[in-house]
Amino acid sequence: MTKHKTQLTPAEKRLLDGLDSPVTIQAFLNATPYSDDHFYRCPLRVLRERKAHCFDGALFAAMALRHIGRPPLILELIPNGRDDDHILALFKQYSHWGAVAQSNFTGLRYREPVYRSLRELVMSYFEDFFNSTGEKTLVGYRGPINLKVFDWLDWISSDTGLETLSTDMDRYCVHPVISGEMAAGLAPVDARSLRAGMMGANEAGLFKVH
Repeated sequence: MTKHKTQLTPAEKRLLDGLDSPVTIQAFLNATPYSDDHFYRCPLRVLRERKAHCFDGALFAAMALRHIGRPPLILELIPNGRDDDHILALFKQYSHWGAVAQSNFTGLRYREPVYRSLRELVMSYFEDFFNSTGEKTLVGYRGPINLKVFDWLDWISSDTGLETLSTDMDRYCVHPVISGEMAAGLAPVDARSLRAGMMGANEAGLFKVH
C-alpha cells in the first residue's frame, strides 16, 4: 500500500484514513452513486470520482480493508445467466465472516460478521438476489480470492489491468449452492420485496432480462 499512498492528495489520504472499519467503508459505498458504465474503475478512481458499480465497489472495499491491515479478499456471487454477477469484499471478525459491497439493489450490500462459513454468508444473500423481473437467480459462488495475487496488475491505482483481473477470476472454481432442480422450482419474489429491493436503483445499470 505504501506505493499507492504516495499518489493520494492530502484530502484523499484523510478520507481514506477515516475509513477505519468495515462499517465506515460500507457507509462510503452507500453514499457513492451506482455506476451504469460498462468499464471498470480502480479504487483510487472510485475515491476521486465517487462512482462505482459492484466490481469497482468490491475492489475499493478490498483496498480500504487492506489499508487497515485486513487481507484484500473478494468473493463472486454467480447467477443463473439471467442476472449480473455480484462481487463482495470479505472480512473476518471473531472467526466469523462479513461482507462489504456496492449494489444497485438494497439487499445486496453489507453483512455483519456473524456467519460461520462462506456458504452461510452467501446464502444470506439468496432471497435478495433477484433480477428486475423478480426471478431469484443465485446459483453459486467463486472465491475467496486474495487480490494480493493481482498486485502485478496495479489494480489499486490503474484501470489498465482490471479486464485481465476480471477474466482471470474465471479460473477459480464455482461452488454451487442449489441444484438445477431446486432452481427450476423457485417461487418468484413478491411484489413488495421487489419494490423494496429496487428502491433507488439506477435503472440504466440493471441487467436487461430478455
